[in-house]
Amino acid sequence: MRWLLLAGLLLAAPTLEATPQQVWRNALQQAAAGRDAQAAELLEGAAGALAGDDPWRARMDTASILLAMRAQRVTIPSRPLTGAHGILARRWLAHHPAPRPANHWLVGTLATLLPGAGHARLGRWRDALTVAVLVWPMIGLTLWAGHRRMGPVTLFFAMITTWLWSGTVFSALSLAHRGDFEQYQAWWRALWHAAGLPGAP
Repeated sequence: MRWLLLAGLLLAAPTLEATPQQVWRNALQQAAAGRDAQAAELLEGAAGALAGDDPWRARMDTASILLAMRAQRVTIPSRPLTGAHGILARRWLAHHPAPRPANHWLVGTLATLLPGAGHARLGRWRDALTVAVLVWPMIGLTLWAGHRRMGPVTLFFAMITTWLWSGTVFSALSLAHRGDFEQYQAWWRALWHAAGLPGAP
């Protein structure tokens, strides 16, 4: 609610005469705090209140579109990118396709069928080796105890193996999601700077 009040004060009351720089700074602070959608709305509203030839209008309009993209984790702008900043952003987008997310089903299936394979699919070879060192010896001990009909010992090894194995599946899927997020963030930050927009929201 506090951001709504601040946005209303900055945009609704002409007597306050909030400068474009103040609105811009406030919007970037909101975006840096994780409130991309609110920052995009603030900039879009402020841009609409400025004259058509005001350079701040084009800057705010492009920034609002890019922040709305990040808020929704999409790679295609919801509105046309116009103005000098928009042209720069369009050119960059034409030559820098968005990163492809990992195939989570494949990663999960590989991790379930073969401990370490899910991490290897993500290119995390060190993690794959760690998983192999943890899980495969326990699988061997479980099979060995089962072959020797060591009932309670077999059950003990099987429980540890199941716990470790399920943990590695969860780890592979978590890393896949985190990798998607980090790649998107890096791609989006490059888009922001390519558009010639100041600041780092």
